[in-house]
Formats: sequence, structure tokens, C-alpha cells
Amino acid sequence: MFPNFLPAQVNQLTDPKAIAFVQSIERIALTTSLSQHPILTTYIHKGRGITPILLLHGFDSSILEFRFLLPLLATQNETWAVDLLGFGFTQRQKEINYSPTTIKIHLYDFWRTLINRPIILVGASMGGTTAIDFTLTYPQVVKSLVLINSLGYTNSPPFTKYLFPPFDFLAVEYLRQRHILALNLCSKLPNLDTKILLAIQCAMLHQEMPGWHDAMISYVKTGGYSNLANRIAKVEKPTLILWGEADGMLPPEDAEKFQQSIANSKLIKLKNCGHAPQVEQPEITSQYILQFLNNRNF
Repeated sequence: MFPNFLPAQVNQLTDPKAIAFVQSIERIALTTSLSQHPILTTYIHKGRGITPILLLHGFDSSILEFRFLLPLLATQNETWAVDLLGFGFTQRQKEINYSPTTIKIHLYDFWRTLINRPIILVGASMGGTTAIDFTLTYPQVVKSLVLINSLGYTNSPPFTKYLFPPFDFLAVEYLRQRHILALNLCSKLPNLDTKILLAIQCAMLHQEMPGWHDAMISYVKTGGYSNLANRIAKVEKPTLILWGEADGMLPPEDAEKFQQSIANSKLIKLKNCGHAPQVEQPEITSQYILQFLNNRNF
């Protein structure tokens, strides 16, 4: 029923849309310069269109965060989502150092192997910083850019790069235990919206993949995209900035910073929406992306 490379916990999913999405996950043995062995890379591909859309998920997440958005986009356009190196259900190999640089190399090899056409690059949260970094390095690949409550001006605290054993393991384990506690609490609350329970299940499913701890530690110790802020103004591609106004993770002024720094950009704020419009308001988010794709009202 489900791809056999997914954790056994996938069988706990009950929402038909989530189940159908998970059943669509594919995997390719991707040849890269990062390893002597191909990297088993997970992705979803649906729809048809002239200019493909490629969706990039956020920190400690997976393509499952696009389970609502991708099917909507795919009704009108070719749409891809990929699990970034070190994240999601993509294979983690011990010899690889997980960093913004290796993520970018892996992403380029994925694009070159499976898409190999200019794309609309959509990044959510940390995926936004990945999208910016990728666009600046490979401008010939990206036709235009969509940033959804993107990191860039606010990023990991600087102390993370100095984590050392056993505190590196404990810091990453804290992330996982926070999800487990939330899941256990939600499962015991009467009359709880099942969407909340499902969201937590989807958010932590990839944490059961082999090597999750080590890859997370490797990435967190790099400091992430902490040096990106002074490069954002170099983005020359048409850029749509979508921002949930009720974001509790990022300062609201970050939205204006992106708009002011990127010359050819448009900012749209989403009311009654938090840090993840792709999950909270997928319909309106897909409408804005498709309008942008077709250069309507931009």
C-alpha cells in the first residue's frame, strides 16, 4: 500500500488525502559528486505544464508538508517536491557532511537528472533560504522565485555551530521529543480537531528514518544559512513573497525586509495564517502561486 522504504509508522495515517499523497512518493538512486554511492532521493511529481514548479520544504520537515498544496498546483501545472539532503525520507549517508553547500549540490543534481528545464522555485521557511542560495548559484535554472514565510533574516542562533557531544545529540533529540509529547497529548484530548493530530504525525514521520539524528546534528552544527542575509539583495529574479501574518516563529518585519531587498518582488500577506500557509491555507496559497506563474497581476 505504501512505499516500502517509509517507516512503519506510516500505517498510522488515517486521512485519505495524506494517504494518497504518501502513496505517490517515488525514489530515485541519484548520482552526485557527494558520494561514491547513489543517494536514494525521495520526491513527488504530478501534473503537466510548460514551466515546472519545484517545492522545497522547511527545516526538519519533509515533502509531506506539501500534501495539500501540491495536488492543487498539479491540477494546472507540472509540480515537483523533493526531500532535501539530510531531511525528509531522502537517504542519509554517514560519509556526507550535511550543510547548505551539500544541500545545494544535491538539489542541482536532482534538477539536472529529472527536470532539466527552468523552474519556478518555491521555498517555505528554511526551504526559502535554500531557494535563494540555489537561485544565486544557478541563476540559469530558476525562472522565478516564491518565498513562503522564509528564513533568511532570522536564522539559527549562532551557538549551534559550537555544539559538541553529548549536547549535540541532546539538542536534536529535544526536537523529536517535543513532537512526541505533542502527539501523545493531542491523542488524549477529547474533541480535538483530527487535523492537528494528523499534522503532528506527518511532521514527525521522517524522524524515524535511519540516520536522522546524525544528519540533523551535522547540519545544525554548520549554523545553517546564517550568512545569507547580506546576499538576498542580489536576487534578480521575479519574486513572490507570501507571508502568514500570524507567524509566531519569525518577526513580522522580515516580510518587509525581503520586499525591500529584492527589487523585482511583490509581498502578499495572508490574514489569519501562521508560519505554514502551505498547510494552513493551501487553496489561497496555490491561487497566488499560479497567478504568479502566469504573470497575472504581478
